[in-house]
Amino acid sequence: MQIQDLPYADPGVPDARSGPRFLWWLGRNQLGGQLKSLAWGLLHFVSVSALPFCVGLAVDAVVERSGTQLTLTGGLMLLCGTGIAVGDTFLHRAAVTNWITAAARVQQLLARKAAHLGSALTRRVAAGEVVAVSTGDVEKIGWFVEAVSRFTAAALTVVVVCVGLLVYQPALGVVVAVGLPIVALAVLPLLPRATRRADVQREKAGRATELASDTVAGLRVLRGIGGEELFLDRYRRASQEVRHAAVRSARMWSLISAVQVLLPGLLLIAVVWHGIHLARQGRITVGELVTVYSAVMILNYPLRHFEEIAMAYSFSRPSAKRAARVLSLERSTDTGGTREVEAPGGDLYDPATGLLAPAGRLTAVVCGDPDAAGRLAERLGGHPTEPGRSVLLGGVALDDLPLDSARTAVLVQDKDPVLLSGTLRELLDVPASGAVRAADALAAAQCDDVLDALVQGSLDAADPMDARITERGRSLSGGQRQRLALARSLITDPEVLVLDEPTSAVDSHTEARIADGLRRLRSGHTTVVFTSSPPLLDRADQVALVHEGEVVAVGVHRELVDSEPRYRAVVTRETDDELAGADEAALVGARPELEEIEESA
Repeated sequence: MQIQDLPYADPGVPDARSGPRFLWWLGRNQLGGQLKSLAWGLLHFVSVSALPFCVGLAVDAVVERSGTQLTLTGGLMLLCGTGIAVGDTFLHRAAVTNWITAAARVQQLLARKAAHLGSALTRRVAAGEVVAVSTGDVEKIGWFVEAVSRFTAAALTVVVVCVGLLVYQPALGVVVAVGLPIVALAVLPLLPRATRRADVQREKAGRATELASDTVAGLRVLRGIGGEELFLDRYRRASQEVRHAAVRSARMWSLISAVQVLLPGLLLIAVVWHGIHLARQGRITVGELVTVYSAVMILNYPLRHFEEIAMAYSFSRPSAKRAARVLSLERSTDTGGTREVEAPGGDLYDPATGLLAPAGRLTAVVCGDPDAAGRLAERLGGHPTEPGRSVLLGGVALDDLPLDSARTAVLVQDKDPVLLSGTLRELLDVPASGAVRAADALAAAQCDDVLDALVQGSLDAADPMDARITERGRSLSGGQRQRLALARSLITDPEVLVLDEPTSAVDSHTEARIADGLRRLRSGHTTVVFTSSPPLLDRADQVALVHEGEVVAVGVHRELVDSEPRYRAVVTRETDDELAGADEAALVGARPELEEIEESA
C-alpha cells in the first residue's frame, strides 16, 4: 500500500477486543510494508555496524604496510557507505509510508464507525474523546506500527554483531555478548511505571480536550450567562494537570534515557579495560581492539531503538485502547437487515406507543417530555440506539430493512441539527429525489433573511449559494440554523419526513408561514412533526397526544384544546395549579345548574 493509493477501498474489520489486539491487527494488515521496512532497516543497520570491522582491517593494513589490503578495505568502506545511504533513504520512505497508511486506516475505521453509529456515538462516548482519538491517538498508533519494523531490524543487527564479534575475537566478543543483553533489558523494570505515567498523561490530556471542545461548542451560552471566566479557570486547571502529568512522565523517560547512556558507557569501559590487558599479553592486535571498541560504540545507534519502541508502545497502548473502545461499539439492531425490499410506503405505525401517521398526511405529535419525544422521533426512523419493538411502514418493520433502505424511506431531523462548514451550495448538496428544487425548499423554510445575512457576511460571494457557512453555523442565529436545516431536509424529499421541534427558535409569525410552506411542499407525502407550537398544530391534518409513553388522544388542534386538559397543559404551558384552578372554577360555575336540576327533580 502506497500513500498515493489512499484511502483504502476497504479498511477491513478490526480486532477491537483490546488495545494490544488492535495494534497486532494493524501490524498484520501492513505485513508487506513492515517487511519492506525491515529489509531496508537491516541493510542500513548492518552497513553501519560493519564500519568498525572495516576500520580494524584498515588499522591492521597500515601496521602491516599492506597496500593491497588497505585498498580492499577502502572498497569495503565505500560499499558500507553506499549501503548506509541507500538503506537510510528507503528505510525512512518505508517507515513514513507505514506510519501514514496505518493512521489513515484507523481514521477510515473511525469515520466508518461514526457513520454507522450516527447519534448513538456521542451518547456513548464524549465528543471530546472522539476528537482526541481521531487526532492525537491516531498519530501515536501510527508511530508504534511504524517503529516495530525498525526495532526488529535493530534487534537483529545487535544479534548479528554479537555473533560476528564472537567469531572475530572470542575473548572480547564474550564480554560484549554478555553485556549487551543487560544493557538492552536493564530498562524493563522502569517501563511499567513509565507506562502508568504515560496513561495518566493521556487521560488528563483527553479530559482537557473534552473540556475545550465543550467550551467552544457552548461559547454562545457561556457568554449569555457570563460563564466565560468560570470555564476558562476550569480549562486552566485541566491544562496545568496535563502539564504536571507530562513533567512526571518526562522525568521517568529521562531516567530511562540516562540508563541507556550510562550502561553502554560502562560496557565500553569494560571492553577497553579488558582489551588493553589482552593487547599487552599479545592475544589480540591493535586493529582487533579498535574493531571491538568501534563496534560497541556503533551499537549505541541501534540500541536507541529499544528505548523508542518502549516509548512508542507506552504512548500508543492507551491510544489503541480508546480507539478499540470506539470501534467496538455496535448498534442495537442489525444494520444489514434480515430482508431485502425496496423502500416501502404506506402508514407509519409505532406499536410501542400506538402512534399512527397516515400516509400522505401531516401529523403533529405533542409530547410533554422532550427527551421522550426525541427517543420516539429516533425510533420512527428505524434502527434506533435503544432496543425495542420495530416501527412499521406499510406493514414492513423498518428494523428488518438494511440501514440504507430504512434511511431512504424515513428521514429524521432531530431537534439539534448540525450544519457543516462550507458553502450553502455544498450544504444543500445531499442525496435527494430531485423533485424539490433548492429555491423551493429555501422558500418553504422562510430562509430569505438567512440568504441576505450570508451574502452580507461574505466578502466575495454575490450569490447566496456561494456564501460560506462557518463551523456548525455559529455565525447564524438559532432560528436561522433551524430554517437552513429544515430546507436541507425538504430537498431530500423522502417518503416519510420526521421533524423534531423544527421551529423552536422561530417567532410565531414565521412559524405560521413555515407551516404553510411545509404543507404545500410535502403535499402527498407523509410528514410527522414533533411540536407544541399552535401555528404548526393548527395546520396539521391530525394531532396525536403522547402521554407517559402512549397515545392518549387523537384529533385536530382546536378540538383537543377544548376537550383534553393534558393537551391544553402542554400547548398553553399551563401549570398544575392553573389547571386545578380552572377545574374548580368550572365546578363553581356548574353548581347553580346542578341545584336547578335537583329542584326540578
